[in-house]
Amino acid sequence: MSFKEKVKELSTFEPQKIEHDIYAYWEKEGFFRPEKQRELGLVKPASQRFCITLPPPNITGQLHLGHALTIAIEDFMTRYERLQQRETLFVPGSDHAGIATQNVVERELNKQNIKRKEIGRDKFIEKVWEWKKKYHARITEQSKRLGMSCDWTRERFTLDENLSRAVRTAFVTLYKRGLIYRGKYMVNWCPGRCESAISDLESIPEEEQSSLWYIKYPIAGKTFKQPAGEWGSGSWAKGATEFIEVATTRPETLLGDSGVATHGKHPKYGKLVGKKAIL
Repeated sequence: MSFKEKVKELSTFEPQKIEHDIYAYWEKEGFFRPEKQRELGLVKPASQRFCITLPPPNITGQLHLGHALTIAIEDFMTRYERLQQRETLFVPGSDHAGIATQNVVERELNKQNIKRKEIGRDKFIEKVWEWKKKYHARITEQSKRLGMSCDWTRERFTLDENLSRAVRTAFVTLYKRGLIYRGKYMVNWCPGRCESAISDLESIPEEEQSSLWYIKYPIAGKTFKQPAGEWGSGSWAKGATEFIEVATTRPETLLGDSGVATHGKHPKYGKLVGKKAIL
């Protein structure tokens, strides 16, 4: 039965019965592809082109209402430009999501009493690709159900070889031009399950009630070279004339301290750079 015949049979408008066929027709005829738009004479000569990329949803799971909102807004923009007889391209894609996907796959395996380290790296990666296949298909299905008028022949995944190569090439080029460099910075580190650095975007801060301790480290000098008494005796730092004060919520780490960092141009402590603090 043709699409027109289906519509005629409906006594009332029932979108769930015809939207699938409408979208299939659009896709089959290639209306979302800029080449087809030109071929069909739907583009004004010398008109501006319009291209937009879908912020690729993570394959950590299926789409939610927030994704639907973003898709609706971008699809509205694309359809508006198409109605202005401009050549339009809406590029779809999905994001591998790195550690976030690793976490959801691990949680799923844990339900089956399977541990990542027990099955090994290669087998775990297989499981991740299986997850990707399942949820990528689900995301595509949902996107089409929402009517997203994108060119599926140009769909991309962030781990596609050509995209990975482009990222590597870009970083190498930026490095050679001196625009990026490797430095030493404080990072969020996951010491347990991940054993990896975690970006700020992947970290969820939680506030808790605690105490802030101020500790004075005595600086070695002419009148103070080593502790004058037992720790806690009151005379331990006797003779010291200079101190650097550090605030911390973790005083128990004091015994593991091996250095103190300060800005070289700090108005109060910059002069202490290169000197020795005594623990």
